[in-house]
Amino acid sequence: MSEQDITEVGPGGLASVLVKKGALSSDWLPAFTAVPRDAFVPDRVWPGQASGTRQGECVDRSADPVGWWGKVYSDVPLTTQWDDAAQAGPDKGRSPTSSSSMPKMVLSMLRELRVERGNRVLEIGTGTGWNAALLSHRLGPGNVVTIEVDPAVAEEARRRLAASGLTPVSVVGDGAKGYAEGCPYDRVIATCSIATIPYAWVEQSRSGAVIVAPWGPAYGGQGIARLTVGDDGSAQGPFVMSSAFMRLRGQRERFPPTRTYLGGEEWPARGDRDVSSLSPDDMGDWHHMFTLGVRIPDLFCRVDPGKKGAYRLWLFDMAGSSWATADFEKGRTEYDIVQSGPRRLWNEAEAVMRWWKAQGEPGFERYGLTVTLRQGQQVWLDDPANLVPVRVP
Repeated sequence: MSEQDITEVGPGGLASVLVKKGALSSDWLPAFTAVPRDAFVPDRVWPGQASGTRQGECVDRSADPVGWWGKVYSDVPLTTQWDDAAQAGPDKGRSPTSSSSMPKMVLSMLRELRVERGNRVLEIGTGTGWNAALLSHRLGPGNVVTIEVDPAVAEEARRRLAASGLTPVSVVGDGAKGYAEGCPYDRVIATCSIATIPYAWVEQSRSGAVIVAPWGPAYGGQGIARLTVGDDGSAQGPFVMSSAFMRLRGQRERFPPTRTYLGGEEWPARGDRDVSSLSPDDMGDWHHMFTLGVRIPDLFCRVDPGKKGAYRLWLFDMAGSSWATADFEKGRTEYDIVQSGPRRLWNEAEAVMRWWKAQGEPGFERYGLTVTLRQGQQVWLDDPANLVPVRVP
């Protein structure tokens, strides 16, 4: 914990931190006070970081109650499940699959939801149940429907909600389908990221409803979209902040393994060598990743770490036909590039970065998203009429 976060370890201390950060507004303070985070955190957690995706080692309440309490009341995300529960012990698994989200993000998204008395809310991704509890306290349990795809996670959340005296409608199912039995909704909020906004969320919402959801392309770099549903059945609005959420289970990408591209050979596998002044580090910034992913939807990457901060960045297309690598070393101004396949992926990435600079290096706040039944979803820059050009795979 930072000096700022350690002032008072507990709900009051965390509340003060979140108020200072501008995440916890006065209208959400009563719910935050009445619904303590510790009531919705399991005994075994893996703390994350306020920035970045690195996961810490397991903190077990029975073995380290002080450490557990300190992590619960720090402004950090807490992984609560690995590999869809296939990894059940204290060791970390391959992929985190459920969590208690970072409190700053939880409260910031609830602020963007702008709920009003009498609103009916659909939540996608119950998780530990804390977000549903905050909504239920604010609006009344009868006005909240929460969906969780994992039956065991849903059951544990129900138990914790009931122990807190809150009983929203809890549904086990695919969040992408929404919950038609409970519609129409005034608000929809997703606590998992998506690459495609399910049109069911728009269809099950009233005109004027607000949808708040983490959205991001395969390459990475997520943003929180705040969409308003129109009379014509469309939903449109800006990205309001960056985010880093686990993917909706039905939209998880399954990327081909590296060996698919190399044809059984070792790198550089007869690839074409070149040099570039574009730093691989520029490809890892959240805004750059978002822009690259939007412009080149079938692009994804992997990183091979080296020594003293050096690493190799791999770019791949999802078709399994083209790849590129860029070797980063501190202090260099030109970087060794290798490319192979019918596409020159590094050249494509360079072109996107030139476009980004020509637009004034936009951040998330300048991008927006429109969702319609016929045209699907389209990302725009500054104005809905100014669509971001996309490479069609």
